[in-house]
Amino acid sequence: MTNADAPLIRHTGVSYFPTAFIARLPYAMMVVGVLTLVVAARGSVGLGGLNSAMVGLGAACVGPLIGAAADRFGQRTVVALTGILNGLVLGAFAWVVYSSAPDAAVLALAFVIGATAPQVAPMSRARLVGIIGARVAPGRRERTYERTMAYESAADETVFVFGPFLVGILAAGIAPWAPVVGAGILELVFVTAFALHPTGAARLLGSAGDRPVGPKRELLRPDLVATVVGIFGVGLFFGATLTSLTAFMGDRGAGEQAGLVYGVMGIGSAAFALGVALMPAGFTRRARWIAFASLMLVGTLALPFVGSVGGMVAALAIIGIGVGPTLVTQYAFGGERAPIGRSATVMTILGSAIIVGQSLASAITGELAESVGTGVALWMPAVAAAIVVGAGIANWKLTPARTAAAVPVPAAEELAARAG
Repeated sequence: MTNADAPLIRHTGVSYFPTAFIARLPYAMMVVGVLTLVVAARGSVGLGGLNSAMVGLGAACVGPLIGAAADRFGQRTVVALTGILNGLVLGAFAWVVYSSAPDAAVLALAFVIGATAPQVAPMSRARLVGIIGARVAPGRRERTYERTMAYESAADETVFVFGPFLVGILAAGIAPWAPVVGAGILELVFVTAFALHPTGAARLLGSAGDRPVGPKRELLRPDLVATVVGIFGVGLFFGATLTSLTAFMGDRGAGEQAGLVYGVMGIGSAAFALGVALMPAGFTRRARWIAFASLMLVGTLALPFVGSVGGMVAALAIIGIGVGPTLVTQYAFGGERAPIGRSATVMTILGSAIIVGQSLASAITGELAESVGTGVALWMPAVAAAIVVGAGIANWKLTPARTAAAVPVPAAEELAARAG
């Protein structure tokens, strides 16, 4: 077997995937961890929701700039600096929340948490795309790309389910500050390890300084905007589902078990995300998006009418089948549509869209649950799913039929340039 014919893991090293997986956990813990800590320390659900929204706002404002910096200067320095800074800010936040500092100071620090959040998931995708283009044999490139995007999306789905679950365990078992501090420690150790991993070397990923770069206006192409809106909808879905589920379980005196019930959705979601690579080529990406997003929508429409925990578990299990493949498909479109030399920028925009959606939906759904009732809050996941379906319909119209099937992975030179 030649080096080009070797499995992807031979090119990344065995340590890469577990390191990258654990390094993305803090990102999934931030929104829920901040919400949990502020509510416990300051006694206000409303303030907790505002702080979660500020985390999302910080990620939206600065996250894409972090991706652009990685495209220009390479990942190693950018990821290491953001990981260390964000870990320290999380520790400071835990102290400030319990202090006599005004609420405005807490909100400002929450914004900084989002602004300095290390973008491990999009950086990982950009790295792997570059490795596939530069080192995998052309005949194996497309299949390897499909499987890699499926794995990456399954990993994201897993951490966005397990992250809130871990927050609940640490908050209940130790203290409300433990999830935030724990996320900071994970960043200082694993995000730093991810940054320094050989796959982040400049000689592999390069920088915008020595490779062609597509114009910034290409980031506003309608098909790429539709992809961002679709992933934003998935983020809304995550936030709305977890928050409304927490209210649902709280009404039954078991709010601390919301993370366990939420995990049921993640099992099917991760499994079907990995199964995307096995789906027939005739089941095109644009059709896949609409089909699985529609399944999400149908499942969420049942949530307001569920009257038992068992019924909720069954509904979430069905919904999970649709979530994973939808996310895989959206990231695949994003990877293909990224302008040359701006892959990290696009992947970071997509990652930021998820956490912004999660933050916004958590704040809105929490306020609805508190002021109007759980029944109204349980409609919010359906609203989010409808946005995902709508974006999928727009994507169908924007994707020419001749390219609707799984598009061949670009040549090695183009992929290497896209890796930024």
